[in-house]
Amino acid sequence: MGEYKILIADDEAPQRETLGGFLKKQGYDVVLAENGEKAVTVVESEVIDLVITDLRMPGRDGLGVLQEVRKLNPEIAVIVLTAYGTVESAVQAMQDGAYTYLTKPIDLASLKLQIERALERKILLEENRELKIRLGDTPVSGIIAGSQEMREVLGLVARAAPTRASVLILGETGTGKELIARAIHESSGRQEHPFIPVNIAAIPETLVESELFGHEKGSFTGAYAHHKGFFERAEGGTLFIDEIGDMPVAAQLKLLRVLQDGTINRVGGNQEIKVNVRIVAATHKDLQVAMKSGKFREDLFYRLNVVRINVPPLRQRKSDIPALVEHFVQRFSELNGKPVEGMSREALDTLMKYQWQGNVRELENVVESAVVMTRGTVISERELPPEVRQEINPAIDSSDVLYDSSLPLGERLENFEKSVILAALDENGGNRSETARQLGMSEKNIRDRLKRWEV
Repeated sequence: MGEYKILIADDEAPQRETLGGFLKKQGYDVVLAENGEKAVTVVESEVIDLVITDLRMPGRDGLGVLQEVRKLNPEIAVIVLTAYGTVESAVQAMQDGAYTYLTKPIDLASLKLQIERALERKILLEENRELKIRLGDTPVSGIIAGSQEMREVLGLVARAAPTRASVLILGETGTGKELIARAIHESSGRQEHPFIPVNIAAIPETLVESELFGHEKGSFTGAYAHHKGFFERAEGGTLFIDEIGDMPVAAQLKLLRVLQDGTINRVGGNQEIKVNVRIVAATHKDLQVAMKSGKFREDLFYRLNVVRINVPPLRQRKSDIPALVEHFVQRFSELNGKPVEGMSREALDTLMKYQWQGNVRELENVVESAVVMTRGTVISERELPPEVRQEINPAIDSSDVLYDSSLPLGERLENFEKSVILAALDENGGNRSETARQLGMSEKNIRDRLKRWEV
């Protein structure tokens, strides 16, 4: 059992030392923490397989430790101990994701058994995940969906796919919205017909209508021939309109007509053309805000929003990361002809704790880079990009510097401002516009400060 590291967090030294000594005799690598804050710091900086935490501690209590550990790495099992065995606290601990809940005085034999079961479960999950990757056993269209959040997404996909309803997919850039759209198409009765993806943000605004609906010869300068748009090319199938929040208002009106009566008019043409196309749209923008500012039609929103699927960011479904890493390692090792088998525990632990503002797309790029750069068969932590190996949250701990009277007042103020802005950015998923709005600053000011702080 020496390969497994267990963290014990308890503010009572005798209890902490007793449990630590017992587990060391069982062959475990043990780390002790005298409070909840220290426990979280250890989990951030070391590879921990299991946490044993007292419930009642000053400052950050056991539930706080549990919640933070689940955010950092949901693969870490947490056992909560308490002398206050109330039903309410037990239920809360289990709801927050504790592996189990034990009351004091601790029965060491029972604790030993629970630890063995938790670690056996961890091994089984890893082996099951590896087997699924080897067999290509992914639930829908190559989507890795081990987390409860993604299984709920795929449940919506399964229910929406057989229908004719329009679907609106919302989520940050890089979360896999196109994969979800493809899954809807491939699970529907249209799978034998085309799936046509189009990114509105990649088309010049003056050409959006022509690309979507087609144009007649001579309808505008440069229209030297008749042109079929994406709608006609997607006949019988699915048209996936990505970044629909960037669609010009004039094109929105024509799209609304398609949704209402199933007809289009080519640019420069008078003939109504019937089309049989299912529309799946996606955006990372807040369409409610766009509607209030007049940039997105309210009637179009309600036509598209028959079925809404919110794809969670990767930092909210970290339990998917190990399977995604295995999938990407296998793919890129085959593509590059390298015998890479996987990642070290330290490297995977670092990936689990990173916040992934670029979501699955960023993780894919990181794994590809690591596979290309590694010289061995197992990717080590030092072969990950520098930005991934940095601290979990770039926001500083203001408790150390904000109230340090030895620092000049201006420096203390700068530290406070940095702490507030970085914390707000973290809460908003890195969205500078929303952060600037909340703090009453301009986006340029935010950008200038980040540049000055080299963040």
